[in-house]
Amino acid sequence: MADLFGNSQDEAAPRDRSSSQRSTAKTPTKAKPEPPRPLADRLRPATLAEVVGQDHLTGEGGVLTRMLATGSLSSMIFWGPPGTGKTTVARLLAGHGDYAFEQISAIFSGVADLKRVFEAARHRRSNGRPTLLFVDEIHRFNRTQQDSFLPVMEDGTVVLVGATTENPSFELNAALLSRARVLTFRSLSSEAIESLLERAEAIEERPLPLTGEARSVLLRLCDGDGRAALSLAEEVWRAAGPNETFGADGLQEIVQRRAPVYDKSRDGHYNLISALHKSVRGSDPDAALYWLCRMLDAGEDPLYLGRRLVRMASEDIGLADPNALAITLAAKDAYDYLGSPEGELALAQACIYLASAPKSNAAYVAYKAGMRAAKAHGSLLPPRHILNAPAQLMKSEGYGSGYRYDHDEPDAFSGQNYFPDEMEREAYYHPTPYGAEARIGERLERLSRLRRERTSDAEE
Repeated sequence: MADLFGNSQDEAAPRDRSSSQRSTAKTPTKAKPEPPRPLADRLRPATLAEVVGQDHLTGEGGVLTRMLATGSLSSMIFWGPPGTGKTTVARLLAGHGDYAFEQISAIFSGVADLKRVFEAARHRRSNGRPTLLFVDEIHRFNRTQQDSFLPVMEDGTVVLVGATTENPSFELNAALLSRARVLTFRSLSSEAIESLLERAEAIEERPLPLTGEARSVLLRLCDGDGRAALSLAEEVWRAAGPNETFGADGLQEIVQRRAPVYDKSRDGHYNLISALHKSVRGSDPDAALYWLCRMLDAGEDPLYLGRRLVRMASEDIGLADPNALAITLAAKDAYDYLGSPEGELALAQACIYLASAPKSNAAYVAYKAGMRAAKAHGSLLPPRHILNAPAQLMKSEGYGSGYRYDHDEPDAFSGQNYFPDEMEREAYYHPTPYGAEARIGERLERLSRLRRERTSDAEE
């Protein structure tokens, strides 16, 4: 019998030397090279400080940072959308405290799997090593299965970290929630995803071959999902020829080519939500309803669709029809109250309303302009005449001096300056002539004329 190093230990059965020589003379078979690791895996953070977009948890003074500083982990529920770092953070927590890391998915695991994991954790505990059990999609476990975690949480057999995309208040047992702290993971901001793309460009040692417009489209398509952003970036690099740069249309072609079938965790999801959004923006209620129903029929989370409709109400309808926002919020609440399938009718009603409503992105454009101004002039103080003066010292400094109470002025409008003294007045909001916004525009034009007149009178 051969030992671990291939040496013969069986003297009673000598082998034919020539056959042995022939076998050793053969060229050994080369091991197949491992396939390249996905970009998202290569960029997986090695420390909590490298996690992007969750500073309230992993940044300086964050909840998890403070928890690690005390040297003690408690059971937690990570609640947030896909691609925000829930699994990665759980792994980092385990590594920081030298916990054995066990991971299961509620989609593919049952009672037998839980028993096996619990037994292994008990064995480790008897040997002095704790276990961090990460349960993905924990809301998929039924009430009885969720209850099975309670004893092992209470006696310290495991530190449970459950991940869910659904509201824990509705999907998890009260007993489980009372023993675990709920931490909310936020969708990644455009800035956070941009930092991921910059890291990807650094590790790939080449820029992402997209125009500025196409890069902005990519940020919107991934909808706060860092993993999706890196997956899309990887596909863009794969599709690009030498010295080729893709515009927005080219990016859309890549997305459609790689995901012809709907999958709510991949790009088919982004294709259809893009189609829904553009149909609403294009005032085509029939097409919008078709895409909404396509997504519902494919198993998309109705609450996700409700949130997207709320965003469309602000981004594409805005003040042309202020009721749009209230109607979409009511539709989301109706779905929360009724559930499926009855609640889906409320989403359809809101979808039709949005597509049929007058359109304006003036509020969206104004918000972007206001944010740029805030970043450029972020340290300027308000003018003193609009500051409160609750103390004598503040009054002596001129706080509140010269303020005119608008309700006591003609037309209930004083025309005072409310911008910082060091900053010129800027116009961010430009109403469109559509729907209710047309009346807003008329009123603001009248007030602007009065402001010029009263400012001129005050100077004279």
